[in-house]
Amino acid sequence: MNKVPRAMAVHDLSGIGRSSLSAVISVLSTLGVQTCAMPTALLSTDTSQFAGFSFLSLSAEMRKFMAHWQTLDLKFDAVYSGFLGSAEQVAIVGHCLDAFADKDTLVVIDPVLGDNGELYPTMTSDMVTGMRKLINRADVITPNLTEAALLLDEPCRASLDLAAARLWLRRLADLGPGTVLITSAVLENDAHGSYVLAYERASGGREFFWRVSCEYIPADFPGTGDIFTSVLLGSLLRKEDLTIACARAMRFVATGIRESLRLNAPSREGIVLEA
Repeated sequence: MNKVPRAMAVHDLSGIGRSSLSAVISVLSTLGVQTCAMPTALLSTDTSQFAGFSFLSLSAEMRKFMAHWQTLDLKFDAVYSGFLGSAEQVAIVGHCLDAFADKDTLVVIDPVLGDNGELYPTMTSDMVTGMRKLINRADVITPNLTEAALLLDEPCRASLDLAAARLWLRRLADLGPGTVLITSAVLENDAHGSYVLAYERASGGREFFWRVSCEYIPADFPGTGDIFTSVLLGSLLRKEDLTIACARAMRFVATGIRESLRLNAPSREGIVLEA
């Protein structure tokens, strides 16, 4: 479509923290993708490890962005959504897909809802319900294990056995997306570390399951989900195979965490992308 691939990035912007648009724009630009930001909210900091953060919803501005962009007859190679600030914004993303996504547009949705068995502070049950409907429009989704449970209305679990993992992946795909990647997943009776659990539905009814392993690193850096999905999307827009894109994204995040630990960087500010 475009000589330089163009992606619409529907995410928040945090003043402090290498997450959301700060990370998305950096990663996608490095991978040769023009990133057109539609900010969903302005926050003083990332929400996961900072208290007392400011939060400004930009729902009205999102509608103005969309209306203006429609007058410009823009074409996007991908639409990529992440942190949304309200159930209203979930619906706005659906309207963006109506306006800008066609059969050639790659739709990637990171259903940002929670982690470690809990909803994030700004999330509500209405947003979980809305996200279940929104992922019906996606080609690729990248929930973490908590988000997968929320989307499936299952109790949040610290780990899955392999049979349950396959079932969850297939059930998520039955909600609409042809490709499902569950990130930061732990398998029962498996001491290797964490995994990305992957599922792809191909033509002719064929199904593919696979997993990408990563050694466990005892650290908690916000924004790693944004970075993982951004590397994945950038790689896919470079026409790389899904399995290669998935492995590249996981390696990059793991390398970033190790480098951030080596630099003794404050974890709440995210991995040190500048390195």
